[in-house]
Amino acid sequence: MKKKTKTYTISAVAEIYEIHPQTLRLYEREGLLKPSRSDGNTRLYTDVDLERLELILALTRELGVNLAGVEIILNMRAKMDAMQREFERFFEYIRTHAGEFSHQVETFSESEALIAISRQNRVINEFSKDTSEQ
Repeated sequence: MKKKTKTYTISAVAEIYEIHPQTLRLYEREGLLKPSRSDGNTRLYTDVDLERLELILALTRELGVNLAGVEIILNMRAKMDAMQREFERFFEYIRTHAGEFSHQVETFSESEALIAISRQNRVINEFSKDTSEQ
């Protein structure tokens, strides 16, 4: 059995946030909010929708961002969230396969290394000199 998600109608959301229902419809038209619909085509807002609305209202009311700017910010946040998930998956992969990598590093010969081992110490020393002079 599915867990029922708590939802709010457009009039309830408008009253809670002290905004006109037309404002919510505008946000939907602009693609900023995407409420689900009931069988009778009534807009239903979830807690996730309300969190997004709170962010939209903070950007517009407190920071004076226009709707085009809000859209850009929301898109950037979504991309950053996706990147964060990708990094987490990558780090988890590295963590679970660290033993394999350390074994491979030990088996590198000087000719297979990206930086020849004889040059590696020179590069490290030069980098250390450059950063200490700054």
